[in-house]
Amino acid sequence: MLDSSVLVLNRNWQPIHVTTARRAFSLLYLGAAQAIGPDFSLFDFDSWTALSAATGDDVVRTVSMVLRVPQVIMLQLYDRLPRSKVRFSRHNIYARDDNQCQYCGLRADRSQLNLDHVVPRFRGGRTTWENVVCCCVPCNLRKGARTPHEAGMRLIRPPIRPRWTPTFRTRATTPREWLPFLGPTNASYWNTELIDDE
Repeated sequence: MLDSSVLVLNRNWQPIHVTTARRAFSLLYLGAAQAIGPDFSLFDFDSWTALSAATGDDVVRTVSMVLRVPQVIMLQLYDRLPRSKVRFSRHNIYARDDNQCQYCGLRADRSQLNLDHVVPRFRGGRTTWENVVCCCVPCNLRKGARTPHEAGMRLIRPPIRPRWTPTFRTRATTPREWLPFLGPTNASYWNTELIDDE
């Protein structure tokens, strides 16, 4: 229960991070964050503890109290705005393509997938959102250093720069308490950006 995910908002009510319940409790206890209730009311640690005793939801029990696990917390001092650009990273390419080979449609674990340049690099293909796709190993070997047309293959959908936040989009089930805070202007902070080294 202490490892369950909690959405973290900045002071402007914008999502910036996903943390564990353990870290969320620490932030609440230290006064660095407030829990957000179902009706969007804010709770400090003491008021959250009082609310927790009255509810039967997901809870953590200690020797002296029962604490409800918050789904969303808001930091008290952090008001920096998230970036508006989605980072170009392996994680985000897999998220954009939904862990699906863009040639044969196979959905697989990331360990069975890799990235493919639609137009091969040695032919001037760049490492950009519009030229890199998720691909299974057999399709990548079949395509080789050719274009999809030359290899007799077709892309399921053309690669484009995404406008969503992969950090929040990739969750198998997004808690309904998070939905009011997730929007298209959020940005990913999770991975290093890939570089087009021409």
